[in-house]
Amino acid sequence: MNPFTTLSANEVLQQYFGYSDFRGNQQAIIQSVLDKNDTIVLMPTGGGKSVCYQVPAMVLDGLTVVISPLISLMKDQVDALNSNGIPAAFLNSSQGISEQRHISSEIQAGKIKLLYIAPERLFRGAYPLVDFLKSINLSLIAVDEAHCISQWGHDFRPEYLKVGDLRKELLDVPFIALTATADKLTRQDIAEKLFFKSPKWVVSSFDRSNITYRVTAKRQAMEKLLEFLDFHQKDSGIIYCLSRKNVEETAIKLQEAGLSALPYHAGLSREDREKNQELFIKDEVKIMVATIAFGMGIDKSNVRYVVHMNMPQNIEGYYQETGRAGRDGLPSDALLFFSSGDAITLGRMLEQSENHEFSEIMQQKLDKMKDFCQSRICRRKYLLNYFGESHAGNCGNCDICFQKGNLQDMTVPAQMLLSSVVRLGENFGLGYVILVLRGSKSSKVQDAHQELSVYGIGKDRAEDFWKRLGDKLLQEGYLTEAGSQFPTLKLTTFAWEKLKSKDKILLPMEEVSLPVSETKASHNEALLDELKRLRFQIAQKQNVPPYVVFADSSLVEMATYFPIDDISFLTISGVGQVKANSYGEDFMKLIREFVKENNIEPIQKRTSLKPKSTKDNQSENLTYKLFQDGKNIYQIAQERNMSPNTVEEHLSNLVRKGMVDPEVFLPKDDMLNIRLAYRRQGSGFLKPLKEHFGDRYSYFQLKVALAEEREG
Repeated sequence: MNPFTTLSANEVLQQYFGYSDFRGNQQAIIQSVLDKNDTIVLMPTGGGKSVCYQVPAMVLDGLTVVISPLISLMKDQVDALNSNGIPAAFLNSSQGISEQRHISSEIQAGKIKLLYIAPERLFRGAYPLVDFLKSINLSLIAVDEAHCISQWGHDFRPEYLKVGDLRKELLDVPFIALTATADKLTRQDIAEKLFFKSPKWVVSSFDRSNITYRVTAKRQAMEKLLEFLDFHQKDSGIIYCLSRKNVEETAIKLQEAGLSALPYHAGLSREDREKNQELFIKDEVKIMVATIAFGMGIDKSNVRYVVHMNMPQNIEGYYQETGRAGRDGLPSDALLFFSSGDAITLGRMLEQSENHEFSEIMQQKLDKMKDFCQSRICRRKYLLNYFGESHAGNCGNCDICFQKGNLQDMTVPAQMLLSSVVRLGENFGLGYVILVLRGSKSSKVQDAHQELSVYGIGKDRAEDFWKRLGDKLLQEGYLTEAGSQFPTLKLTTFAWEKLKSKDKILLPMEEVSLPVSETKASHNEALLDELKRLRFQIAQKQNVPPYVVFADSSLVEMATYFPIDDISFLTISGVGQVKANSYGEDFMKLIREFVKENNIEPIQKRTSLKPKSTKDNQSENLTYKLFQDGKNIYQIAQERNMSPNTVEEHLSNLVRKGMVDPEVFLPKDDMLNIRLAYRRQGSGFLKPLKEHFGDRYSYFQLKVALAEEREG
C-alpha cells in the first residue's frame, strides 16, 4: 500500500516541493498521467518538466522509473528529491553489486518511489533490468530528454531506441516522454519510435521570458567576453566552444584574467570531467568552459548566463543550451558570438556525412541557425516561430528590441564600403576591402586596385569602424559571403535596390552585447549574499550542490520578505515542510539577526498576491513620469531595462489608481464591451475572457478595461 495515496497532487506539490500552485500546463499533464494516458510533453528547460512525473510518482501506488541519458546527473537529481523528503534512488555502473542489490530490495519492499536508470541498462547484460521491472508494481515510466530517440533531434542516442522495446514489454504501464526541444519532424519521430498508444500531446509555450538573447559579431570576442563576465562577477555561467582546443584556450585565458573557470570536453579523463563538473555544480567554480558534451539535464538552477563562442549547428541545440540559464526563473543572459566562418566550418563537417538525407536536413537546420544570427527580427519571435509558436509584437528583451529606435544614418560610409566591394569585382573578403578603402600602402594591395576611385576614400575612419560597419551590413542583409575556404563579399539584391532607389541606410551601430544597466533589485542584496554563504556552508557539509538546499529564487524571496517565523518561512516558494524542518531554523536565525541589526520591518507575503513594497511604488512612479513625458510602452521598457509586460503591469495599476486615463489605451465602447462580457462570465479570471475575444484585445487592454472592477 502506498503511504502517499491519501495526498492529492496539489497537496504533494505544497508539502514536498513548497509551491502553492502548479505552473502552466503542469496540472493538465499530471492529470493525463493519473488518467493512465501515454503523454508526450514539450516544455522549455526551467518550465518544470520533472514535477510532471515526480508529483504523480508520489500519488500513484507503485514505482516510477525515470529513464535519463547521463548517469553523471542521476545522483544530483536523487539528492534533490531526497532533500524534499521523497524516497528516490538510481541504478548505474558507478555503484557496486552490494549497493545495487540493496536498492533492488528497497524497491521490492515498496520503500522507493522514483528510480533513475540509463536506457542501456534495460536489456543489456546477463540480468537485464526489464525482467526485474516486470516483476514489481510499476506505476509510471518517465522518458526524460525524449528527443534523444530521434535521429532528427539534436542529440540522437541509439541506446534510446530500446525505450520503444520497453513500451512493447509493459503494455499496461503508462509512459510520459518529456523534452524541451523538438521541431515537427522530431516530434513525429518521437511518437513513432516510442510506439505510444494514442498519446496525449501537451505542448507548452517555448518562451523563456526571463532570458535576454544577444548576438554580436565575433571580432574581438575575448575582449567582449571579459567585459560581459565583469558584469556577472558573482554568477555561475557556461561558455560553449566548438572544439576541445577552443575550450582549453578560452579556459586558460579566463584563468589568466583571474577568473574562476575550468574546462570540460571529451578529451579530458573521466575523473577530470567529473571533478570539474562537481566543482561547478557545487558553486566552488563559477565558470564552465565546455563543448556541447556538457550540460544536458544539468539541474543547476542558478546558471545566470550561457555564452556561445561559436555558432551552434541548429536552433534546437542553441535553444536547449541557452535554456540551461535561469532555470529558477530569475533574469539571465544568452550571448552568442557570430561569424560566417563558423557557418562554413559546420557546413564542411556536414558534407563529410555518408548519410545524404541526414546531411541535407541538418544543412537546412544550419541555414536556419545562420539566418537567426543575421536576422533583424526580434530574437524571441524568431525562436518561437521556429517551434511553431506565434509571438505578437516584439519582446523588448533581446538585442534587436534594444536597438529599436536607436538607428544611425550610415548612408555615406555604407555606400563607400558597398562601392568598394563592387569595384573589386566582388572577389575579396572584408579585410582586403578595408585595406583599399583606407588607402593602405601594404604590399598586399594590388597595384591595379591603388588606381581605383574608391582607393583611400575611407582613410579618415579607423579600421575598427569599417569592420563594425561590414559586420552590420552582413547582419542587415546588404552583403553576403560566398565561397568556403576564402569567403568573399557580394552585394545582395536588397543592397542593389537600396542603392538604386537612393534610400537612406540606417543601421544599429552600437553594440548591445552586455546588459544595458543593472535592474534595481527589490530584494536586499547584502542579505542575499549572507543567505548564499549559509547555503554554501550547509551544502558543503551535506556534500550536495547548493541549489539542492534552496534555489536562488527562494533565497531572493527570503531577502525580499525577511521571514522570521515558521508560518512566514513556509510561504516562501520552494520551501516545503521537509526543507523547513531541515534548514528553516538556520536561515530564520540569520534573517532575524540581519533585520535586527539593520532595523528592517519584515514584509507579510501572501501566497496568491505579493504586497506592494515602497520600491514597487517608486518603480511605478518612475514609469508614470516617463509615460507623462510621451514615451510609449516599449520606449519605457528599453530605458528602464525591464520587460514590456512589467511596464504594462505598472500602467494598469496606475489606471486603477486614477492616475492614467484608460481611454488612452482603449476606446470607451471597447471598455464597456469588455466589462459586460466579464460580468456575464462571472469567473473572475482573465484567461476565459481572452479566449472569448481572441486577438481582438490584448491581456493588457483587458486589464486596463477592468482595472476598476478587479482587485489589484
